Amino acid sequence: MSTPQQGSALERVRGLAREVAKFGAVGGVGVLVNLGVFNLIRHTTDLQVVRAGVIATVVAIITNYLGFRYFTYRDRARTGGSRELPLFVAFSVIGLVIENGVLYTATYGFGWDGPLATNVFKFIGIGTATVFRFWSYRTWVFKALPETRPEPVEVAAVVSSPRGGAAGTTGTARAPEHAAQ
Repeated sequence: MSTPQQGSALERVRGLAREVAKFGAVGGVGVLVNLGVFNLIRHTTDLQVVRAGVIATVVAIITNYLGFRYFTYRDRARTGGSRELPLFVAFSVIGLVIENGVLYTATYGFGWDGPLATNVFKFIGIGTATVFRFWSYRTWVFKALPETRPEPVEVAAVVSSPRGGAAGTTGTARAPEHAAQ
């Protein structure tokens, strides 16, 4: 999975299927967290729908980062604070705008603000943003590690003299590459 460009087409499809399944597992937990926090806020406070949605999305983003870093993309390059986290936050904010933009449009554009409608459009927003997040996280944030091939080992070759004794080294030979793998 850490080298999506290498291997046969079947291997790449299997690797992508595993990645999608792991992304989906973490995302499923994130959806539960997102909708749970959203409904908790909506039913216990007087916050407006979109504000509750944004808070719920932020909590889910934190949960998802931990799941993606330590489960879905644990075999990917770790650039931490220097590159990974700022990119994750940037793409997550774009996803937050997509997700809550759908909720905003439904609530304030069409007036669909009942409990069922807000949950349906929150869920639709999550789904729409998930497509963007999957692409951006795997492409930019959790980059695949390049395949490392072992360097061929050079060994000195001892050449026999015609009289049966060792004549010394006359060149080098490469060890078989398959032996190092």
